[in-house]
Amino acid sequence: MSSWRKLVPVFVPLLAGLMAFFDIAGKPRFANYHGSDVVQLIAAGLFFGVALAKLVGFFRGPRSS
Repeated sequence: MSSWRKLVPVFVPLLAGLMAFFDIAGKPRFANYHGSDVVQLIAAGLFFGVALAKLVGFFRGPRSS
């Protein structure tokens, strides 16, 4: 399998996180954030964490135990 196909699972959560973050960032004022906005920010952070973990796993390569 080519190396770019191995990175596809990284970009899916990264794009989902970016879309959620920019949706929240488009709000005019922080005071307008509601509970659902906070949950959306937490979900965006989770997506970024998943993408980062997958990138680290990709660059570390397979483990030889």
